[in-house]
Amino acid sequence: MRQATHTLVIETDGPGLYEVTQEVARWCAGQGIGKGLLTLFIAHTSASLLIQENADPNVQRDLVDHFDRLAPAGGPYRHDVEGPDDMPAHIKSALTHTQISVPVLDAKPALGVWQGIYLFEHRRAPHKRRIVLHLLGE
Repeated sequence: MRQATHTLVIETDGPGLYEVTQEVARWCAGQGIGKGLLTLFIAHTSASLLIQENADPNVQRDLVDHFDRLAPAGGPYRHDVEGPDDMPAHIKSALTHTQISVPVLDAKPALGVWQGIYLFEHRRAPHKRRIVLHLLGE
């Protein structure tokens, strides 16, 4: 059994889904691990991770719109020190995932045909987000 770790840094420029599937797949392919389990962890409380459809960009737009209706900016929140979009970002992150696991087969994430791995940015301002990758396998 072997393991490998890496940190991806993804620059965002506002709310939306940022696909990281290719970066993750390239890294997995270079680790010499044919089968195992990949864990991805985002080290932030106002962004999250998703596995979602990557064929129709309207899926990503609809998700952003839906979450904006669920947790609107400027709502009646007690936590507002970091701006009107911060507490909604925490709510959106709590409703999604900060960690996901993906099987690895043939040195590639074993995703479905229409699946992609996304960083879901919930804040308006640009950020540098860190996603920690941990691959365990043989």
